[in-house]
Amino acid sequence: MEHKKTYHSMKMVTKNGILIIEGPVEADLLENYEFHQDLTAFRQPEEQHKAIVEIARLPEGRIIIARQNNMIVGYVTYVYPDPLERWSEGNMEDLIELGAIEVIPEFRGFGVGKNLLRVSMMDDAMEDYIIITTEYYWHWDLKGTGLNVWEYRKVMEKMMNAGGLVWYATDDPEISSHPANCLMARIGARVPKESIEKFDQLRFMNRFMY
Repeated sequence: MEHKKTYHSMKMVTKNGILIIEGPVEADLLENYEFHQDLTAFRQPEEQHKAIVEIARLPEGRIIIARQNNMIVGYVTYVYPDPLERWSEGNMEDLIELGAIEVIPEFRGFGVGKNLLRVSMMDDAMEDYIIITTEYYWHWDLKGTGLNVWEYRKVMEKMMNAGGLVWYATDDPEISSHPANCLMARIGARVPKESIEKFDQLRFMNRFMY
């Protein structure tokens, strides 16, 4: 499968300054941008900066960023699922995972996350993919936001809805381990029926295990 990537961008005015939302961004460009020290949700900022550069170098990897001048203040990643996850078991070329989305506290509450997703979906190539995201409450910044798990889940769902991702049922043990965890997905307009059926099989792998 050919992994086409077409760049799109938008300008966003917030009370804390103007942001450019853009992508997919090339690895070399990402390397030269600064990476904000408050982007700490998944790893130390320096390590996460390296990680997104590596993702951008992958054929299917996509990084959409929010930046203020030369400083990355938010990003979303798209990459094939981790080989250890069930979602990789189908070896599907047209299933990619929205692996991480993060915005620094200073720019939260302005809809930056929603716009990262909107810009992601401006690329027509996304119609060739099933895009999934797995939401686990232990990744959420409950302390920083003061929200409880259900309030945070609602915020996450609304944000994902902006990119066309909706809730899907699954019997995945990790997702099923807490009722706030969830699987969300967007099935592109050109995804073939066979891929949708394969995705359904991946969602329910335990249905015959009694």
